[in-house]
Amino acid sequence: MEHDDLPTLELAFPGPERDRGVAAILNGQKTALTGLLEIYEHTGEAVPVTGQRFSVLDSEGRPAVTIELVDVRVVPMKDIDDDFARAEGRGYSDVAEWRAAHEEFFRSDGVSEYLGRTPVIDDGTLVVAERFRVVEPDDSGGQ
Repeated sequence: MEHDDLPTLELAFPGPERDRGVAAILNGQKTALTGLLEIYEHTGEAVPVTGQRFSVLDSEGRPAVTIELVDVRVVPMKDIDDDFARAEGRGYSDVAEWRAAHEEFFRSDGVSEYLGRTPVIDDGTLVVAERFRVVEPDDSGGQ
């Protein structure tokens, strides 16, 4: 399956934050990502499932890398642990740093504008916690 045949995934918003995220995937630092369940519900988009592949786009909208989800969980923010936080590849030393950064992003002007309101973010806020591996577009996963 080629990049063009896959659903696409865009990290954050175009610009430095997305560029850092794509670079972290490419260099192996980032093996997890977190989405706000409310965003999926707002768009009517289904929550991804284990085994699903995505073409991750760069800030220019070009395919940068293909990933395959190896674990997907919908959990309250309070259930994210240090290991998952570090797997996000953003330099978080623990879940407290992960939490602060995600609260800031989820409450950002961009997310608020997209949703039409600022979401409530607390311990019970549901997030989609995804772990992934990098694959080649034609990789059958039989390694």
